[in-house]
Amino acid sequence: MEKQLTGTLALAVFTAALGSLQIGYSLGVINAPQKVIERHYARSLGVYSEDLTRTDEGNNMTHEDSTHPSVVMYWSLSVASFSIGGMLSSFLVGFVSDFRGRIKGMLGTNVLALTAGLLMGLAKMGTPHLMVIAGRAVMGLYCGLASGLVPMYIGEISPVKYRGALGTLHQLALVTGILISQVIGLDFLLGNDDMWPVLLGLSGAPAILQSLLLFLCPESPRYLYIKVGEKEEACKSLRRLKGDYDMSKDISEMQAEKEEAMKEAKMSILRLVRASVYRQQLFVALMMHFSQQFSGINAIFYYSTAIFQTAGVGQPVYATIGVGVLNIIFTLVSVALVDRAGRRTLTLVGLGGMCCCTVAMTLGLALQDVYSWMSYVSMTAIFLFVSFFEIGPGPIPWFFVAELFSQGPRPAAIALAGFCNWTSNFIIGMFFPYLEEMCGSYVFIIFTVLLFGFTVFIYLRVPETKGKTLEEIAAVFQRKRDTSHSKAQVETELETLKNSTEA
Repeated sequence: MEKQLTGTLALAVFTAALGSLQIGYSLGVINAPQKVIERHYARSLGVYSEDLTRTDEGNNMTHEDSTHPSVVMYWSLSVASFSIGGMLSSFLVGFVSDFRGRIKGMLGTNVLALTAGLLMGLAKMGTPHLMVIAGRAVMGLYCGLASGLVPMYIGEISPVKYRGALGTLHQLALVTGILISQVIGLDFLLGNDDMWPVLLGLSGAPAILQSLLLFLCPESPRYLYIKVGEKEEACKSLRRLKGDYDMSKDISEMQAEKEEAMKEAKMSILRLVRASVYRQQLFVALMMHFSQQFSGINAIFYYSTAIFQTAGVGQPVYATIGVGVLNIIFTLVSVALVDRAGRRTLTLVGLGGMCCCTVAMTLGLALQDVYSWMSYVSMTAIFLFVSFFEIGPGPIPWFFVAELFSQGPRPAAIALAGFCNWTSNFIIGMFFPYLEEMCGSYVFIIFTVLLFGFTVFIYLRVPETKGKTLEEIAAVFQRKRDTSHSKAQVETELETLKNSTEA
């Protein structure tokens, strides 16, 4: 009898999710101490005047230095360099995961996290803006790899019955990391003039714990059986993950996937893009990631403190922490519902709800000078926006891609989806401040239009994968392909792809 959930499985998922915690911490840590760090940038750049007044709260400057063009540029780069690193390294997910396995891949990437933590932790000893930008870029390299390796490993070791819930834990760890960074980023803890380098340097701390625990975790059975061909080692890994049980069903499923992978062979990103037989899956996968990032969520994560200040909140940092708490609560809701309600349903509810919230957010920000109570409308809309995001659009795209593809094209598909995700993240992080300056209170109308389009696309094109094996999901797209490709055409193209790979 299969135990399904064991202590070893729980340890493996927890250990992998520490990488996601690190991603979340790095996403959120730059938010709360923004004004403090900008003041150090201004000093370093020679545009700060000591006699200019500040408010009593260390995080809120009233002088003009924080809006100096050089400070704005370097601050935007501090935010966006993280995404640049993620964009570059996301292409290497397939290579790193297949080179020596998922476990050793995660171990190797932790060197980047520790390097980034040291760069940012020692920022005061050098040129602050350059060391922070460099540290954030290196941390982005780590996070780009981790954002592919973690969902891939968790998806491959999870039982079908719990694959959605365990896959959602990537997002739960991520939002927990965001909340931790927001809390310890408060002025009276680490978000002050003296301690902000420590706050940023702690970005690399989870890598130490993860590195120790990874030695206790089994390698992915699918990797061992399908990629390496070590059936005995795969069986040992299965027993450690699921206990003593009849593993014939798992072996049969992996054998079928291996046979399919032998037809497909390992694929590069370029071949995957060119292959018409995978075009529908790829289009769906990329649109899921675009919908996550261009929903406007990272505009909230990166700049929520400033947005709450615009909305007239007296203590915007604490409102931002409230957003972090909601992140966790509604990600837990997603964990509970994703294997019951389904991926497609939760994504539709999330995107549709976010679309309505951006309208309310815009009205609240635009009319708060006329009606003071409208500031509460915009605040409520922000909280609901985040809640709807975590129900579906936040967690689901990360593991959904692994569900859509078999072993052959899966690493390339995850790498390409990750690149699109990080590129979108960079665009939002770099250009949102300028869009906000140009559009003012109406900046979220842009996201309203995008969210409406994504909702329509998901409704029309995205299938439900709840409770289906990877073979069954592939069969859904196979049936769709049959309407435009004959079976002979599909087999011919797969054979061509295999031969070109072997050559």
